[in-house]
Amino acid sequence: MTSKRAAGADERLASTGRLTQWLRRPEAGAAGGLIATIIIFALLPGASNLYSLQGSMTFLTLAAELGIIATAAALLIIAGEFDLSVGSMVGFAGVVIGLTVKYWGLPLWGGIACAFAVAILTGYVNGLIVVKTRLPSFIVTLASLYILRGLSIGITRAVTGRTQIPYILDGAPDPATAGLFNGHLLTGFFQWMGTQGWIATRTDGIPFVVGIPMSIVWWLGLTALAGYVLTQTKYGNWIFATGGDLNAARNVGVPVDRVKIALFIYTACAATLLATIQVMEAGSADTTRGLLKEFEAIIAAVIGGVLLTGGYGTVYGVLFGALIFGLVQMGIFYTGIDTDWFKVFLGIVILMAVLVNNYIRLKALGRGGGK
Repeated sequence: MTSKRAAGADERLASTGRLTQWLRRPEAGAAGGLIATIIIFALLPGASNLYSLQGSMTFLTLAAELGIIATAAALLIIAGEFDLSVGSMVGFAGVVIGLTVKYWGLPLWGGIACAFAVAILTGYVNGLIVVKTRLPSFIVTLASLYILRGLSIGITRAVTGRTQIPYILDGAPDPATAGLFNGHLLTGFFQWMGTQGWIATRTDGIPFVVGIPMSIVWWLGLTALAGYVLTQTKYGNWIFATGGDLNAARNVGVPVDRVKIALFIYTACAATLLATIQVMEAGSADTTRGLLKEFEAIIAAVIGGVLLTGGYGTVYGVLFGALIFGLVQMGIFYTGIDTDWFKVFLGIVILMAVLVNNYIRLKALGRGGGK
């Protein structure tokens, strides 16, 4: 009898241990939040089309565009820094592509290369100022936010007389380059499913969803790569160490300055990737693109369990956070709720995410939720 009781106790302890291990994972709260969001919109009237193939692909595309920059922002936050200039970088990179291709005669790939070169320089300068002056990255990149947005508007108006650059792709047709950022994967498979009647098609037989958008492919690919680097490489350990205890990291030989500068460059390049995707989709550049994206990226990271104090987080939680963002944005549209309430909901979500993630972390550590 005693041995049976002991065995039962061991099983309960093992079960509790597995649950505790799961709750200790940074993405636990975001995963629960995503499940709850899916259920809520499934129960609301008018949202039946949200989970159709077309509706799902729409909110996945929204999640992907945010997730591309949120993943980069999360790595930087884990390292203990912020980049508030990513939104303005989206607009500025699009302007660089538009001006170099339409007005300065570069081929499309050349304009994109120029945009990434500008991004690398911008990220390097931001990172260098932060590590050399020890100024808060919040202040440094806030200044960059205004500088980049001002340059976008000022240069575009000086060259074109307006704040938009239309018909960029008309003068430089390059289907291969454009397809890399605005194409679709598995188009043949989706066409075949359409002929079988498994997915909805137009009157001409072309499916409403022709394939998986490249923005989703880029997002998932970068998330997987970032997750591998963060958890399986020495550089990932450096990122956690830099954000966890800067002085201790320096004392054990972590090149914290190089780590931070590299991550600032990555966030700028991620913003440029998003800008390139948007230019390829719309065929134009707009100086207002990327507005408030810096805050949305931080929101997705926080929802995903990344601590704003640094040293803790995972990119897979950020993936869940971006999914919640895209799902809520499209869910409000499909249910007919006034879209003006979206930002109110977003504010509530970020507050709840911080509280839930903090509570789960404290419970997992056995410290309770506080008095």
